Amino acid sequence: MELQYSLDKNLLRILLNGDYLGFDDNQSREDLLSQIRNGNAARIVIDAAGLRKWDSSLPALIFDLSTAADGRQIKLEYQNFPDSLSKLTELARLVDRKPDRRQEEKLPWLETVGSFGIAVTQAVAAGLSFMHQTFLSIGRFFAGSAVMRRVDFLFALEDCSYKAVGIVSLVSFMVGLILAFVGAIQLKNFGAQIYVASLVAIGMTRIMGAIMVGIIMAGRTGASYAATIGTMQVNEEIDALKTMGISTQDFLVLPRILALTFTIPLLTILADFMGILGGAAVGVGMLGISASEYWTYSLDALDMTNFTVGLFHGLVFGVIISLCGCYYGVNCGRNADSVGKATTQAVVSAIVWMIVATGIITLIFEVLGI
Repeated sequence: MELQYSLDKNLLRILLNGDYLGFDDNQSREDLLSQIRNGNAARIVIDAAGLRKWDSSLPALIFDLSTAADGRQIKLEYQNFPDSLSKLTELARLVDRKPDRRQEEKLPWLETVGSFGIAVTQAVAAGLSFMHQTFLSIGRFFAGSAVMRRVDFLFALEDCSYKAVGIVSLVSFMVGLILAFVGAIQLKNFGAQIYVASLVAIGMTRIMGAIMVGIIMAGRTGASYAATIGTMQVNEEIDALKTMGISTQDFLVLPRILALTFTIPLLTILADFMGILGGAAVGVGMLGISASEYWTYSLDALDMTNFTVGLFHGLVFGVIISLCGCYYGVNCGRNADSVGKATTQAVVSAIVWMIVATGIITLIFEVLGI
């Protein structure tokens, strides 16, 4: 199994004789390619008259020879090739392994603005339609007519309840600790370190606990919702549900929204407690405040209004995270890359809308004097 070739008056003739099974004679391959690259031949003929058995290594060799010949603009001819080998060789040469980068057409600025406005309008309409269908599904749930399996709700509840306790506790403890450090820097100037307890208690219960839980659950559970439902979209499972007449809102979205909306207020309570505990670690351990004084000032600062405001924030965040995760999952594309994009969009959108909702709620509560 050797490459036989001869160079005569600028004609390079390559003879394929015998069997070419697992061809790995790299030395003869490189010698032949060097003959072509050095421009010693003006015409190349590959003759397969003596070819008997061959495998995929032979078309790969012929492709390398043809690529080298094209690079030197040398005419290449095939003689006595079997039909199967001719078809494979032709197919290999038809494939464009380095396609040209698509040049995007630049529209005039007015058309660009119009296209952007249309895209935003369509996105807003799609989001509002999804929310409308979801709230109708919640209405069907309370009416007892929703197509939702109990096992789906319990599975979603398990995923976003006790499994999230560890990460929520750790992050909230560290946030309370950092909040106490930052507050102590300024309060030390006035000799009022004792009020670190009040600062941490009010900050964690009113807003910080809910925000930290929301960010954690957006990255943990919201992304999971988008990835799970997006994978179902790729596998055409959502199409199968629609074909069977099952509402995707009832079957997929509803159990996830109910589970997350129910668990986030509970996780917010846990975050409040762990944040106060983190503040106590700084106040008692580093600022010289006695444990009894710290807890006394913390309890005095705790207010049911602040506590309720934090729970309300958590409730709103639960709805936002679940809606974003399920929306981008249901509207995911049909390939693996789309699942990744849907997951990213779900997390980013959830965090952005949580910040927007926090601003709106804070403004409303400020006006109402809450």
